[in-house]
Amino acid sequence: MHTDPIADYLTRIRNGIRAGHDEVEIPLNGLKLEMSRILKEQGYIKDFSRKPARVGEVINVELKYTQDRQPVILGIERVSRPGRRRYVNHENVPRVDGGTGTAIVSTSVGVMTGHEARSKGVGGEVVAYVW
Repeated sequence: MHTDPIADYLTRIRNGIRAGHDEVEIPLNGLKLEMSRILKEQGYIKDFSRKPARVGEVINVELKYTQDRQPVILGIERVSRPGRRRYVNHENVPRVDGGTGTAIVSTSVGVMTGHEARSKGVGGEVVAYVW
């Protein structure tokens, strides 16, 4: 059996929002840390931080809600999976929800939003959609 740490990351965030939690803890790796940075920059989460755990480190993600306690993240979805990778060139980087959402793309020059990838003229693996 194979595990998909990125799908686990997205699922923990999705479940935390559905349960109304203020924060979730996710095992740390580099890609998850970069995805957390993008989610914060785009305004989908309040903040994130690294902290030690019993084994290794975890990312503590503070989830963001509106004034009336509605989640800011309406949907979060894994695109490229271990069994079916999805690569695009800079011309075909997808727009999410008509441009209001964000595509997270892993490129040769780092992890960035779909908008950044288009403007820098780089393609890569489409990791996830957030809206």
